[in-house]
Amino acid sequence: MKKLIIASTSTLHGGSYLDYLLPTLQEHFKGCTTLLFVPYARPGGITHDEYTAKAAEVFAKINITVKGIHEYENPVIATENAEAIFTGGGNTFLLVTQLYKTGVMDAIEKAVEKGTPYLGTSAGSNICGLTMNTTNDMPIIYPPSFQTLGLVPFNINPHYLDPMPDSKHMGETRETRIKEFHQFNPQPVLGLREGSWLEVQGSTIILRGDLQARLFRKEQEPEEIATNTDISWLK
Repeated sequence: MKKLIIASTSTLHGGSYLDYLLPTLQEHFKGCTTLLFVPYARPGGITHDEYTAKAAEVFAKINITVKGIHEYENPVIATENAEAIFTGGGNTFLLVTQLYKTGVMDAIEKAVEKGTPYLGTSAGSNICGLTMNTTNDMPIIYPPSFQTLGLVPFNINPHYLDPMPDSKHMGETRETRIKEFHQFNPQPVLGLREGSWLEVQGSTIILRGDLQARLFRKEQEPEEIATNTDISWLK
């Protein structure tokens, strides 16, 4: 049975890394003593070792030992044998490129489908959807495919931002970008605001956190989804 936490962000404004999610993660990874961390997205260009150390510091608080996937000779076997998996945020183009290059994209999908608990934040959440085409990131590298894990039957826009009516910036909004996406793609897009996450248990998908999410469907008006809503019907 699939078991996922798909979070919009790792860090809330004014908070520290994963602190707002820690109680949820303690329950999510209950019974796990080790975790495989995927640092491929490298936010700000930090090294795999630096990023892994950052994750390890947090998970030590709930008695889970973290090892980076880059530390293994065979990352596919490491994924297959993992007790739990966490893919961190950063640049989605880089993350997806590395996942395909190493063969880990397939391995994660199979592991999660078999029941390995998974956490994704930001880019690590973006890849849980059907494609990465609704990322906010710069295309700093060209992945072999935009197709991603498909662990939920729609696309995700992490860090979703609402328009600011009083802002002097009159440029495009996230909503504008997603409307452009829907000119060429049929799947729904869920805009996850910071501090919100999806809890997936088998085929059940529930929105968690303090904030609503914004749902976009092709040729329909966007709608707000209340927190704690079951959105398993969405596809």
